[in-house]
Order: sequence, then C-alpha cells, then structure tokens
Amino acid sequence: MTQKILVLPGDGIGKEIVAEAIKVIDTLKSNFGLDVEITNGDIGGAAYDAAGHPYPPATQVLAKEADAILLGAVGGYEYEELPRDLRPERGLLGIRADLQLFSNLRPAILNEELADASSLRPEIVAGLDMMIVRELTGGIYFGEPRGIRTLENGERQGYNTLIYKESEIERIAHSAFQIAMKRGKRLCSVDKANVLEVMELWHEVIDRVAKEYPEVEVSHMYVDNASMQLVKDPKQFDVMVTGNMFGDILSDTAAMLTGSIGMLPSASLDANGKGMYEPIHGSAPDIAGKNIANPLATIMSVSMMLRYSLDKAELADKIDAAVEAVLKQGLRTADIYVESEGLKKISTSEMGDAVVAALKG
Repeated sequence: MTQKILVLPGDGIGKEIVAEAIKVIDTLKSNFGLDVEITNGDIGGAAYDAAGHPYPPATQVLAKEADAILLGAVGGYEYEELPRDLRPERGLLGIRADLQLFSNLRPAILNEELADASSLRPEIVAGLDMMIVRELTGGIYFGEPRGIRTLENGERQGYNTLIYKESEIERIAHSAFQIAMKRGKRLCSVDKANVLEVMELWHEVIDRVAKEYPEVEVSHMYVDNASMQLVKDPKQFDVMVTGNMFGDILSDTAAMLTGSIGMLPSASLDANGKGMYEPIHGSAPDIAGKNIANPLATIMSVSMMLRYSLDKAELADKIDAAVEAVLKQGLRTADIYVESEGLKKISTSEMGDAVVAALKG
C-alpha cells in the first residue's frame, strides 16, 4: 500500500536540505521499490507569508492525512517582530501539539571519520552512540498561565509555567524504556528534583515505571550535572530521558560532541509510531541560499522515518551505509571540514548527489 509523506521545507536552509533528502527518496523509489506519495505543504515563516499563519488549516489537514512528515527548519530574522503567536516557531509547536508528537528521539552518534571535527579530544568522543528521549508536548513550553504582565508598581514581569501530569511522564517513560530495551538497557533520567516540585513527581514516576522494565539499569541525574557529564564523559550514557526544556538544551550539547549540529537527525513520534522527522539544527538564515548547508542530518532523518514510521528498516540501513560511505570518501560540507589530506569540501547539492551515488552503488 502506498504510504503518504508530507514534506514541509519551511524557512532558511530548509528548502535546500530538504531538496537533497528528496533526491534520496526518489532514488529509493526508482531503484529499490519504495512505494510512497509525496505531498508538499507550508509551515513556519513560509506558511505565514502564504497564508497568514505559521500552521495554517491546509497544512493541518495534510499533516493528519500523512503517514509521516519530513520537516526542514523554521524561523528567520524577518519574522522576529511578528506577534508571538504568529512567529514561525509557533507553527512548529503547533504541529507537535496537534499531532501529539510527544516523544522526541535525538541520537548522538559520532561517525569514526568525524572524530577530529569534534571540539573534544577523539579519545573522549570516539565511539559515542547515545539516544536522548525528550518529552515534546508538555513542560514549560506549553504550560499555562504564561505571558508578560504589568505589576502594581508599573514594572513588567514575564512568567511561564513548568507543569507535567503523571500521565505525560508515564508515556514518555515507557517510550524511553522501550528504546533502552532495544539498546544497551541503561537509562538515565535527567531532572532537577532538588529544587522543582514538578521534577520530584518526574523522578517518582520514572521509578514507578522502571518496575515494569526490570532488565533496564536506571539512574537519575540533575540537569546541571548531566550537562557537565556530557562534556566530561559522554560515553557513560546510553539512553537519556528528560523533559521538554532540559531535552532541548542537552540534545544540542550532545550534537556538538559529534562534530556538527548538521549531522544529527531527530524523530518526534505519537503513541502509534506516526512521526515528524527533521534535523535538529535551525533554519540558519545567515547561510540560506549559499548552497553550503549540511544536508546529512535531513537525509538521516529520512532514514529514521523509514525505520520508525514506514517499517522499512532495510532501506534505512541503505541510507545509513551510503552516508558512511560518503564520509569515508573524505567528502565534507563546510561545517565538518578540517584542513587535512584526503578531505574535500563540497556543497549542499554535491553532498546530496554523493549520497545518491553511494546508494546506487
């Protein structure tokens, strides 16, 4: 049966990197029998320009009809003066909430060929392979009340609410434990239970759910310590589970351990495995249109899509192998390039073409 993919290029470098991922999908269709139908839509600033809203009704309909969604990036300097509810980022938050994409999977894997591109010594990061599971539809990014108010003395005050229900913690815990069971059976839960009541509840619920997964070794770590440990000894972690804001920060830290934020894909899943797939980096408006952005994270997001939502693990393996082959050839976009014999700096489109060539063998 034909499966439906909704493609949302978004803003900035989104169109460039998604175009390279589409080359890969088209190759899988023509050479390996992938049966998918691609529909295009708008989100973020592009959607605001076209329809006056970052997550317009037309996109909402397409998103609900799709089996999986491929997203580029959202945001741009030109939208910073818009009312908050019309800024591109609200489109991203909106689609996550609308589709209940509560489980965000962010792998941090260091390709052997990129060990020298990491800011840490190779012996610290070589062989890194961890997964951060971030709760995505709750926490302080969605909590109410929120806003900016004027106090009685005339001073303005901004406020947000960090809030989690037991059911929200339980479902992300189950997601993380299930992933841990498929990996090294080690799970570290990151919180700030020493000062935040909501994190006390988080800690308690994690321990309760852990009883259903006796094979998984569970540990707890405060977020400030976790951030230090990611830099000091990242290979101690296998699966890390945490809330929305902490996961946002820690996953970007983990990304830089791998040499570039342009190398890491992500998946955001609902309870049934339907997902939205995107690189973890932003829209990078400063380099948009220059054909220098790294498309590999977006291409590997297609791999995650095939693996987690479309049940095509064998095709996902082909993409992963093609990316590995390209890196072994010494091909690098600017963000992962270092002056070294045997390495060649190439453009966004050239990297996409190289992956396609490796796929075809």
